[in-house]
Order: sequence, then structure tokens, then C-alpha cells
Amino acid sequence: MADILENVNPTRMELLNIRKKTKLAEKGHKLLKEKRDALIMEFFEMVKQARQAREELNSSMQRAFASLVVAQSAMGRMNVKGASLAVRQKSKLDTKTRNIMGVLVPKLEYNAEKQNLLERGYGLASTSASFDQSVLAFQEAIQKITQVAEIESSLNRLADEIQKTKRRVNALEYLMIPKLTNTEKYIGMRLSEMERENFFRLKTIKRVLENAS
Repeated sequence: MADILENVNPTRMELLNIRKKTKLAEKGHKLLKEKRDALIMEFFEMVKQARQAREELNSSMQRAFASLVVAQSAMGRMNVKGASLAVRQKSKLDTKTRNIMGVLVPKLEYNAEKQNLLERGYGLASTSASFDQSVLAFQEAIQKITQVAEIESSLNRLADEIQKTKRRVNALEYLMIPKLTNTEKYIGMRLSEMERENFFRLKTIKRVLENAS
């Protein structure tokens, strides 16, 4: 007999119990497969988003560093460094979560307060318009970095959940359900054997009684 559950009594009550467990396992297997497939679809959709966000981040960083080079050419490297240290930027990163198929993934929001030129902290007389553009370009880059961090962190969590769900699906499909099925067959076979034994025993007793009379 193939692999079966341990410590199983070949009774009709146990047979009914095994059949219930088999149905539950098959239902759980179906639901987990649906969850796995949905997670995989969500994962690949998010991969596309991650690719686009990465491209946007690269473009944003290129613009930011290009504007920095222009500012350094106009003001000098030391003056740009000094002005950058004086920048006062009120910003905050809000961290929340959202639910994707039972998986909690991060939701990041970078909020930078809009400021006019006088509120930015550095002197207008000692800086150039290219420096203002550089400040705005790096603020945009930070926003893109936040988006990439949110998407890639979500991808990691989805990937972990997909692997966990795959393991559960495989455990049910290749271990638990076959064991339950084999156990059900084993109990059915043993019950049939016991019925035949009882039948022959009763026939023997009947024949003995008839001979005695």
C-alpha cells in the first residue's frame, strides 16, 4: 500500500472523516492555486510598473545632475555646495500599507512643501537661476526614488508570498491529498476484507449449528 496517514483505524467513522478531510484539502488546494495565479499576475503587472519607474528615475537623475553641472559652471562648485547647505526644504515621507491578495505592501508618499524663492533658505543674490532649477530637479528625483522604493519593496513581498503559496499548493497536491486518497482506499479495502471475513465466519457458524442439529 502506498503512503497513508499514520495511526488510522479502519472503521466507517474514520472513512467518513477521511472523506471530509479530502474534500477540505481539495477545496483549499483550489483556493490556493487561484491565489497563487492572481499573485503571479499582479507580480508581473508590477514588474512593468517597476521597469517604467526605473526608467523615469534614471531620466530624472540625469536631468538633476545635468542641472547641477550647469549651476556649478555658473556659480562655481564651492558656491553651489555652500548654497545647497543653506537649502531649507520642508518635506516628509508618509509610510502606509495596502493590501494585495492578503499581502500587506508599503505605500510611500513623499510630500515636499511648495516654497517660493524667498523661503528656500539660500541667498538669491549669490545664486543663479540654474541653481533653482537644480534644486527642483533633485526634489523631483527624490519623488521618483520614493516611487521605485515602494514598487520594488512591494515586489519583494509579493515574491515571498508567491513562494509560500506555491509550497502550500505543492504540499497539498503531492503530499496531503495523495495521502488522504490512499488512506481512504486503504480503509475501504480493509472494511471489505473484514466484511468478507465476517461473512465466512457467519457461514461457518451457521454450518456448524446445522450439523449439530
